[in-house]
Amino acid sequence: MRILHTSDWHIGRTFHGHSTLANLGTVLGALADIAREKSVDVVVVSGDIFDSATPAREAFDVLSRAIRQIRDAGASVVITSGNHDSATRLGFQSEWAGLAGIHVITRPEQFDEPVVIDDEYGPVLFYGIPYLEPALVRHLFPEVEMRRHSQVLGYAMQRIRDDIARRDGARSVVLSHAFVVNVPSVDSGAHAGAGAAVSSSEASDVERDITAGGLDLVSVDVFGGPDYVALGHIHGRSTLTSAIRYSGAPLHYSFGEADKPRGAWLVDLDAAGLDTVEWVDLPVPRPLSILAGELQELLADPALSTAEGHFVSVVLTDQARPIDGMRRIQSRFPYAVALTHQPAIVAEHAAASYAERLHARSDNEVIAGFLEFVRNGVGPSDDEVELIVEIIAEQAGRESTA
Repeated sequence: MRILHTSDWHIGRTFHGHSTLANLGTVLGALADIAREKSVDVVVVSGDIFDSATPAREAFDVLSRAIRQIRDAGASVVITSGNHDSATRLGFQSEWAGLAGIHVITRPEQFDEPVVIDDEYGPVLFYGIPYLEPALVRHLFPEVEMRRHSQVLGYAMQRIRDDIARRDGARSVVLSHAFVVNVPSVDSGAHAGAGAAVSSSEASDVERDITAGGLDLVSVDVFGGPDYVALGHIHGRSTLTSAIRYSGAPLHYSFGEADKPRGAWLVDLDAAGLDTVEWVDLPVPRPLSILAGELQELLADPALSTAEGHFVSVVLTDQARPIDGMRRIQSRFPYAVALTHQPAIVAEHAAASYAERLHARSDNEVIAGFLEFVRNGVGPSDDEVELIVEIIAEQAGRESTA
């Protein structure tokens, strides 16, 4: 069986005020093309289908079109809800969708009720674990302590392993939306696996925090047992073990993700279980660029022509903040959406307080100290010094004749 693992579509999210619906629609259409070209049997989407619990109609249109394209490509679909989703809205009419090969798993009690899809070797069990907030599900399992996400998932995975064992060794795939790290677990048995750890630094600024003081980090060993675990929540691809992976989001949603590839994992199961895993790239409709330099250099540098059609974040290094900097940047880079000012040179005493600078011995020095303070250590230019002297002299003349 061939499976395409994706997650974190975040339909409806904006990028610095720009709608992403059209670009995401293009990327999800490419995902369906991959499913057709690669003869994919099942596409799994591990949570955060929508970006909001109350998605707009246009967001539902994007989802409907993407699912229809995937089904037209010949693949079944298994979807779970993430922490951004409304489980109720996403799961509406899921019973009827399942009859059409679109399996949407959002109810907490469904995690050990697999979707069974057969291939030439027999059944493959797809267990979808919707995002399970401990405070909202612990009443369903009063016999189990569920204060942390790791405890909830530890219990869910043990139930899943028990169900797999009852099914005569059938192959299995688990979908889960969580912040999984490669550290020992205190809440589960020893199902350890080696691999690269996912750290908090891999979470970008659009991944809504589902941790509290580290209590909701989940150890990779919680997920031991299934043939493949398709994770969602982290927006960059990551491999914790050969069988436990994040696919990342299909679209860039933050400049912090600019260097992370966009794509999905192509997973093959043979008669014995996991066979191969291959990365497939998705198109990037509008790439991201981060530019740094003085304003005039950025406007004139011919090497930056490739960034003119990109979303651009600019760091201006001019000593003084340029007037109307964003408008001038957008005259060349129309999709510039963020601008910060970080002077290349900052005087060592720039942190001194303005009050300390009032100890200057003349009016000229007081004004020069003020300018140096508000301009990050950059004092007045020669022309400005002449102007200051002239103004002070004129004021002194008025006072002497008053």
